[in-house]
Amino acid sequence: MTKRINHDEKSGDLNEPRPRLQRPRAGIVATVVLAAAVGGSLLLTDNLTNAFGPDSVCEGAVSADALNDALGWGKVSAKMYGDGKLDTPGASCVATVSSGIFGNERIAVIELPKAGDLTRFKPDAESQLFTAAANGGAAGAVHKSSYAFALFPESCDKGQRATVKSSSSDAPKLAGLATSVANRVAAQQGCGGTPLPTPSELTAAGTDRPLNRDAVCGLPGLTMPDTPGGPAYQETVTTATDPLWACSIHSDADLRSSITFLIDTDPRLVQPWTLDSKPAFGRAQWVGQHEVMTTCQGKPARFRFEADGFRDLVPNSKTTWEQFLTAGAKAIGCEPIL
Repeated sequence: MTKRINHDEKSGDLNEPRPRLQRPRAGIVATVVLAAAVGGSLLLTDNLTNAFGPDSVCEGAVSADALNDALGWGKVSAKMYGDGKLDTPGASCVATVSSGIFGNERIAVIELPKAGDLTRFKPDAESQLFTAAANGGAAGAVHKSSYAFALFPESCDKGQRATVKSSSSDAPKLAGLATSVANRVAAQQGCGGTPLPTPSELTAAGTDRPLNRDAVCGLPGLTMPDTPGGPAYQETVTTATDPLWACSIHSDADLRSSITFLIDTDPRLVQPWTLDSKPAFGRAQWVGQHEVMTTCQGKPARFRFEADGFRDLVPNSKTTWEQFLTAGAKAIGCEPIL
């Protein structure tokens, strides 16, 4: 006999409470969305800006703001190389700006080279100069928008400068970063006083032109002989003389050879030297194989001349030296040296 289902029993099962899905409250949803938005915003800010990064790097020598201004916005970091402090010979700091989840890194190598080391300036005839007279005392150079140096303030030890190497910026920005580093390191040394202003005027870069044998490098009185059948020569000269004047003579037919002339016209570039007791030419005295030291209007000045090849243009180095010192002195307003 089939059992008859009691209606009351069924109704009892149907009336039993069922689990109920609760809709999230609007306030909770808003809080979660807001938290996600804030988290995403913070992550984006951290990836694209230096909002949570250091104010300075490279032992305080490099301002994060100045680095961002030169290399663009992003998170700032740095790594030191070499032994000792940044002002130790051979030491450097690689400052990095990165942005986005894939990094997008841009770097600048910061150095404080040994005072008086001007050998790296031999190709600087192509540089853009920022002169002290036009930039409130800030002075230096930018070479091909990838390397810049700025002199320390006048109250600091002579020969000190800050250098910056980067392929991720332009000439004015690199000049500003180098000047900022010079100011900060000078302040650390207690010699800076009023910081030098950010450079606002840079000269045009020197460009190749045919060698003028009757007024070499634009200096009347500095001559070079004709060389019939020889290669074509070019000269490249800076378009200003402050803080240095430079000229390079070269030829596409012989890329290994060159002739360079250089004059330090800002006393800040010239560190104290041990002069050779034997005079070089007139008032000038030797301070190296290719360099002489003298004074111009009571301030120290250094002249450098080096011929690496091209002996047909310099058959007598003594004559070239004498012409260079005479013509160069006139060009920078110096009293006669010879």
